[in-house]
Amino acid sequence: MAPAAETRMTGVVAATFTPLTPEGEINLSVIGPYIDYLIEKQNVKSIFVNGTTGESVSLSLAERKALAEDWCHKAKGKMDQVIVHVGCMCLRDSQELACHAAQIGADGIAVISPSFFKPSTAAFLREVASAAPTLPFYYYHLPAMTGVNGNYVLNDIEELVPSFRGIKFSGCDLMDFGQCVSKSRPHWAVVYGVDEQLLAGLAMGANGAVGSTYNYVGSYMNKLMTAFENGDQLQARAIQVFSLLLLLFQLMSDVSGLSLGPPRLPLVQCPQDYAKSIFQKYNSLFQDSR
Repeated sequence: MAPAAETRMTGVVAATFTPLTPEGEINLSVIGPYIDYLIEKQNVKSIFVNGTTGESVSLSLAERKALAEDWCHKAKGKMDQVIVHVGCMCLRDSQELACHAAQIGADGIAVISPSFFKPSTAAFLREVASAAPTLPFYYYHLPAMTGVNGNYVLNDIEELVPSFRGIKFSGCDLMDFGQCVSKSRPHWAVVYGVDEQLLAGLAMGANGAVGSTYNYVGSYMNKLMTAFENGDQLQARAIQVFSLLLLLFQLMSDVSGLSLGPPRLPLVQCPQDYAKSIFQKYNSLFQDSR
């Protein structure tokens, strides 16, 4: 991993799934092969770990620390960026995870605000960032959970959080996103987190993307970004529409061959028949697009 102070989150970033055993325990043995798969098969060289895709709210602090440490250790020298999500409902838990992320060599931390008591968001972010002041700090904006407008959070944010380096915007409100882009600074990352409408995010000024589908269609989303940059809107739109048909956790195991195990409750496994039909569609689409 590159020195944190010299980098920012850009390009296609995979929001990683948390590998679990059939019994529901974290399975660290899968992480090394997972990293190799992302690099070799998907051309994805940055990851966002312990986020929503990684079921962070269903993990204990000890599990989140063990996972973050293993991702950082095994990605060293291979990945460009490992961003560790440290958001919790409890401020002190978030601070503890932020401090730990700095100790294990993460390239940055991200925080989603608490979603039960609606927070004074900027003040909450300031307190978490203070636990790891040398790490680039990203605000994870998920308005469906927090009910907060992203652009309001960015007002004078760097004065409150000197280590602030950008926003992961996981909302569908493109007006709000555009206002965030207009408030961004050259050294910030403004990355879009709704896989289904990445192209719209790019059109509004996103300089990167973080999402779950990039685990198994990352190579194609890299092509989408290249097509957009080259002005090939027809190709970019075709890839975006293609990706809309493939939104399924189970696809990651089917495509990669990695054993990721079942999700934890309250999430449940996809019915086998449906998962099989989506995998067949995946194979058909990829064959037709070659």
